[in-house]
Amino acid sequence: MTLPRPAPAADAVPRPAPAASRPDGPDAGVLDLVGVGIGPFNLSLAALADAVPDLRALFLDAKPAFSWHPGLLLEGTTLQVPFLADLVTLADPTSRWSYLNYLRAHDRLFPFFFSERFHVPRREYDHYCRWVAGHLPSCRFDAPVTALEWDDAAGAFAVVHGGAGGPRRVLARRVVLGVGTRPVVPGPLRHLLEPGRVLHSADYLAHRDALAAADDVTVVGAGQSGAEVVLDLLRRQDGDGRGGPYVRWLARTAAFAPMEYSKIGLEHFTPDYVGWFRRLPGEVRDRMVREQWQLYKGVSGDTLGAIHDELYERTVGGGAPRAALHPATEVTAAERDGDGYRLTCRHTRQDAESAVRTGRIVLATGYAAVRPPFLEPVAHLVDWDGQGRYRVDGDYRVALDPRVTGTLFVQNAEMHTHGVGAPDLTLGAWRAAVILNAAAGRTVLRLPARTAWTTFGVPEDRPAAAAPGDGAQRMHGADRR
Repeated sequence: MTLPRPAPAADAVPRPAPAASRPDGPDAGVLDLVGVGIGPFNLSLAALADAVPDLRALFLDAKPAFSWHPGLLLEGTTLQVPFLADLVTLADPTSRWSYLNYLRAHDRLFPFFFSERFHVPRREYDHYCRWVAGHLPSCRFDAPVTALEWDDAAGAFAVVHGGAGGPRRVLARRVVLGVGTRPVVPGPLRHLLEPGRVLHSADYLAHRDALAAADDVTVVGAGQSGAEVVLDLLRRQDGDGRGGPYVRWLARTAAFAPMEYSKIGLEHFTPDYVGWFRRLPGEVRDRMVREQWQLYKGVSGDTLGAIHDELYERTVGGGAPRAALHPATEVTAAERDGDGYRLTCRHTRQDAESAVRTGRIVLATGYAAVRPPFLEPVAHLVDWDGQGRYRVDGDYRVALDPRVTGTLFVQNAEMHTHGVGAPDLTLGAWRAAVILNAAAGRTVLRLPARTAWTTFGVPEDRPAAAAPGDGAQRMHGADRR
């Protein structure tokens, strides 16, 4: 009988392995798997791969340590997904890298139980991920990847990365790109970027005090980040609302809308939906992603409620909020105006133009996948689609030139092929397990065949009754190719 490994101590980080035995040591040979970038998705893959003894894996990141949206780790904010959507549980609930085991290692299971939380604090999720990353010997930080090349003689990818001891070149049969997304700055505002004055919400926490001390702050963007920044700035006003910044919230969307969070609606974040979405024509997929913005760009109902409560409090005793909310408003131009800025806005419903003067601007304008510079040496070997995006199959393989015998996988750059669940933490562990099975060439983790009650395609006749225990073998609306 094989006993499970004991849980790691709460914050003890293991000593580095001897150089010769490290995955990127001088005698490493060709590795089975190298992950580039260590965000939640590649960290999920690293955690699941840790239980596969014959898989030699290495994960590299340029940052000095794991961090997850550090500019938005505000007090009181929570994940928009339940705690079961951690790094491993929805693929392997027995893993020692689960969130519940993290709580156990930190002697916090009883406090968590009594708190009756389903959505965990965002700061705690970051700490949980840092705990996992700090204990996985396959994870290397301070190791920026500078080039990905194809070594025809070795029949493997060459991953060139920096770090202590100078540049290294490791060979890998399979590479997983998990480099994350980059902040999006609208064109009319790009030339005004200035720390503490005009900034993306990704940097909000670092400049929070300076923004709170300003007389007037405009937040652009109707998603969760924009709502959290607005709420935080409202709470930084004096109790009577007279001090602190005037807060203006602009959004192109027709309303400040809540995220779809019904039980059936959430089935858009299941493998069944991913399989069905993949079979649609490309132009249909692109249109659907745009139309489904409320599934992944909406605001938590609790956050919208908290903003309303703050504004309501300002009216007690006949007062008025020092805030304004403007949906259906697009910023079309911006310029410096004395010590502040002048924004030209267009109301998308009335097709009317107006001007707004503000002292500071926070751009909660989202994130987008980008082609990392280190990919350029093999860019000519990638089969890009007509819009310069990866073509991604059901196992998250990127289509490559047939002469390349290695495999390139991608995480969170496939919304156009796999749907709105691509950036969502709900599908993170499942996607990592799909990649792990493909990389191992066998079923390392059994995945469910049915994950949704909804049949997303055309209606079917009533299916024949299944035999008891057949639920894990039947497929409903999923594409398992």
